[in-house]
Amino acid sequence: MNEDIKGKIETMGAAALSASRELSTLETEKKNQILMAMADQLMADADTIIEANGVDISAAEQNGLTSAMIDRLRLDESRVESIADGIRQVASLPDPVGQIMDDWERPNGMRIRQLRVPIGVIGIIYESRPNVTSDAAVLCLKTGNATILRGGKESIHSNKAIAASLQSGGELEGLPKNSIQLIPFTERESVKHLAQMDQYLDLIIPRGGAGLIEAVVSMARMPVIKHYDGICHLYIDDECDPEMARKLVIDSKTQKPSVCNALETLLISEQVAETLLPLIASDLTERNVELRCDERSLALIGSSAVPATDDDWRAEYLDLILSIKVVEGIDEAVRHINEYGSHHSDCIVTVSESKADQFMSEIDSATVFWNVSTRFSDGEEFGFGAEIGISTDKLHARGPMALRELTSYKYLITGNGQTKV
Repeated sequence: MNEDIKGKIETMGAAALSASRELSTLETEKKNQILMAMADQLMADADTIIEANGVDISAAEQNGLTSAMIDRLRLDESRVESIADGIRQVASLPDPVGQIMDDWERPNGMRIRQLRVPIGVIGIIYESRPNVTSDAAVLCLKTGNATILRGGKESIHSNKAIAASLQSGGELEGLPKNSIQLIPFTERESVKHLAQMDQYLDLIIPRGGAGLIEAVVSMARMPVIKHYDGICHLYIDDECDPEMARKLVIDSKTQKPSVCNALETLLISEQVAETLLPLIASDLTERNVELRCDERSLALIGSSAVPATDDDWRAEYLDLILSIKVVEGIDEAVRHINEYGSHHSDCIVTVSESKADQFMSEIDSATVFWNVSTRFSDGEEFGFGAEIGISTDKLHARGPMALRELTSYKYLITGNGQTKV
């Protein structure tokens, strides 16, 4: 055990706890002023952030990361500006803290109110995407939470630059010191120390692959909200609009294949597969998508595809690869998705309202779509602003996790001398 790493993280935890108590008292207007200052500072520091990102990109290329992973990592002026715009959008959103969730009076005259409050200190562990540094920090700030961030080694220089810019910009408008802290260590044991620091952290959120999430769950002494793989499905029903189906497959798979809400498995009804699947396969191969098919779809597509293995049905490719299966109909599609999916985001393409209702009722996923690209499984697209991620848990948050999901609640009871006796 590296005592320097352990000691540093414990010091960060104590500082975050102190900051969280100050953050919890900030009024909405003050928090919004801080957020706007953070956005301005991020743009002022854009050159420094992009230069730091260049160091990460060079290392990623030397280490042989895939083009999709490098794309997730890369920052340029437009992407930094997009991050800043996301901060401003969060500033414009309603503040859930202080909201009265319920209010009632008991027969004895006691008044009971349920009030939204900050969670406290939140640890967030994530992998290569540096924009998560900003998204996580600003959502936590808006909800009055201090945050300790631990990014992946691939983006360590980018993350340091972004976190420093946000904290320094926020302090110009009164952001408490140590509200946003980034663990500077990339050693794996830093995750262990963070996950076991329940004397300071109230919640930990891992974003990344199954290995990371399972490791955090096994070590954590505080509640964990998991953001598992995005094994997203699209089922084309026999009662579909063929042109719509083609368009939704292309968008879901190729618009940005490196993200968790991109399509990974296509299911198609046998009643339309013979006529429609070759057209979709042509659309996909024109866009350099590798197709991995079951026997029936392979027979229809031919040499432009390869046989799928059992592992393909549980694969999150995050790349221009798609698994394809012909199914008898909606019942088989539902069974396949519930068995092999990750309960993230799944779609049905149909003109039948009754089948859409069945699909949306029976699919056990956080977000279920009818005639909509899976790429819309996103906090910003839902109108939530930036997001922490897509939770595949059922408690306490599910789906795009944004402001409301970063709050808890407490009860306020007032009376005029009521006693039990």
